[in-house]
Amino acid sequence: MKRVVTGIRDRLRLMKLAARRLAGRWFWVLPILPVLWIGFQVLRLVVEWRPEDYQPADAQSILIGTPLVVLAMFLGVRVVAGEIDERTLEIAYTVPGGAHRVWLTKLAAAIAMLVAAEALLGAATFFFCTSFSPWALYGAMQSAVFYLVLAMALSTLTKSEATGAMLTTGVLILNSAFQAANLRVSPFWNPANLEDFDPADVLAWTVQNRIGFLLAIAAIMLLAFGRAERREKMLGG
Repeated sequence: MKRVVTGIRDRLRLMKLAARRLAGRWFWVLPILPVLWIGFQVLRLVVEWRPEDYQPADAQSILIGTPLVVLAMFLGVRVVAGEIDERTLEIAYTVPGGAHRVWLTKLAAAIAMLVAAEALLGAATFFFCTSFSPWALYGAMQSAVFYLVLAMALSTLTKSEATGAMLTTGVLILNSAFQAANLRVSPFWNPANLEDFDPADVLAWTVQNRIGFLLAIAAIMLLAFGRAERREKMLGG
C-alpha cells in the first residue's frame, strides 16, 4: 500500500513539473482565465449587446467549448515545440524508456488543466448563463482535446510553436463552416441543436461523431509522437 501511495505521489509531482514546463510557474492560474469569457458573455446580456438569453444548446460550443479550445491550442503547441524553442529537446531524448514518456506526461498535465478549466466554465455557465446536459461537457472536452493534439502535431511537424499555432488557427477557422452547419465531421458537433430530428438518428450520429473523433485524436497523437521520436530530424537544422 505504501508503495502505491508513493507511486501516486511521484506521478503527481511529475505532473506538476510537466505543467510548469507547459505554462510556467503560475500554471495554476491558467485554468481560471477562461472564466473571464463567461464574464464577457454575461456583460453582453447586461448591456444588451446580445438580444436573447443563452439556451442549453449554446453551452457546448459558445460558452464552454470556445475558451477551452483556445487554452488547448496554447498548451498543445508547447508539448513538443516548446522544448525546441527553449533548446531543451535533446535532454528529453535522454529519458529512460524514450522521449515519448515526456510527451505523454505533458499531455496528461495539459488535459488535467483542461478538466479544471472546464469544471470552472461549467459551473459559471450553469449559474450565470444557462442550464445544460452533462453531455455538453463531453462535447466541449472532445473539441478541446482534438485541438490539443492537432496543435501538438502541427507544431512538431513544423518544429515551431508560432507556425503550429498559426496552422491550427487556420484549421479552426475552416472548421467554423462545419460548425455553423453542425456537420458530424466537426469536433464541435452538437446534438442539442437537433431537437426536431428523430432521437434514434441523433443517437446514432452522436456515436459516430464521438467514436470517429476518438480515433482521429489517437491517430494524430501517434503521428506527432512518431515525428517527435525521430531524433535526427528533430535536432537537425
